[in-house]
Amino acid sequence: MGPDPASRETAHRVCLGDARQLPLPDDSVELVVTSPPYPMIEQWDDQFAAMDDGVAAALSNGDGQTAFDRMHAVLREAWAELARVVVDGGVVCVNVGDATRTVAGEFRLYPNHARITEQLTNLGFRQLPGVLWRKPTNAPTKFMGSGTLPPNAYVTLEHEHVLVFRNGSRRSFEARADRRYEASYFHEERNRWFSDLWDLSGDSQGTADDTPRDRRAAFPTELPYRLISMYSVYGDTVLDPFWGTGTTTFAAMAAARDSVGVESVPGLPAQFDDRVDSVRSWSQERAQRRLAAHREAVADQEDTYEATNYDFEVVSNQERRVQLYAVTATERRSGGYYAHHDPVTDDGESTDAVTGDGE
Repeated sequence: MGPDPASRETAHRVCLGDARQLPLPDDSVELVVTSPPYPMIEQWDDQFAAMDDGVAAALSNGDGQTAFDRMHAVLREAWAELARVVVDGGVVCVNVGDATRTVAGEFRLYPNHARITEQLTNLGFRQLPGVLWRKPTNAPTKFMGSGTLPPNAYVTLEHEHVLVFRNGSRRSFEARADRRYEASYFHEERNRWFSDLWDLSGDSQGTADDTPRDRRAAFPTELPYRLISMYSVYGDTVLDPFWGTGTTTFAAMAAARDSVGVESVPGLPAQFDDRVDSVRSWSQERAQRRLAAHREAVADQEDTYEATNYDFEVVSNQERRVQLYAVTATERRSGGYYAHHDPVTDDGESTDAVTGDGE
């Protein structure tokens, strides 16, 4: 066992603003994890129309293609900002679903993932293999269109795309290799996380009056947590330019990374105060599950290595210095939130657990 690792503090800034004009300096974030408004999904029509009145006119005229094009023109301005703020070698992960809609009596698919892929590629981002997030459904019937009669039925969309891009070439870590090795994931996690199909249930979300919310970051916390663990290291900053209810910030806290969120709806950031209280238990439980799953996975492995910070074996030399952290306190200060993280020990507990609200 090596020397005890140090505690960490992470900073999490939430800004009220426009994703098309990010209040961030150039080359200031290492990872983007976001889920933008989905073009041609009705619940986002008003938001796109507020940014381009041609959207409302196209929909009113029954011109779905023009509405689709104009909505994506709005999003392209946000993607151009990412090209400015993401460091060379940084990664951009965009969760988006395609849309099906009937406009002027014509039903069709609007392929949001394809248009966003085209836009980011044209901006110079290099596409990497992505993930299909399959959302379980308990719907009693999946038939759409003409039901059981051929040929006019159509497939039900039960998945969304997690698009992954790199800005330029791969990052260099010669001077900061320690951060990379401490943030390594386990061999069995690599095999599961880097599969191209994820079956994850979506998180339920609500507003202050407890009414359901389907907009913005409706992905489960596990989705950004995985992406942050896969594509960033300790000390990195994670950006969500379409912040919503703060799922990416929550996951960044749990993963012991810094974060920045930008949100255009004034009332949403204040609602995160209630949600942040649960990040301590979530991060602790997630770390416990990771350690328990690893012990089970490595039990019958041969030709293993001794971990530096834990009393167990690992499959590869790259995992030897892995160190998990859990949130032990959170604090609201001017400009955002701060989280204190302590190393998670062999028994799955953090070394200096703190109770209370961390005020």
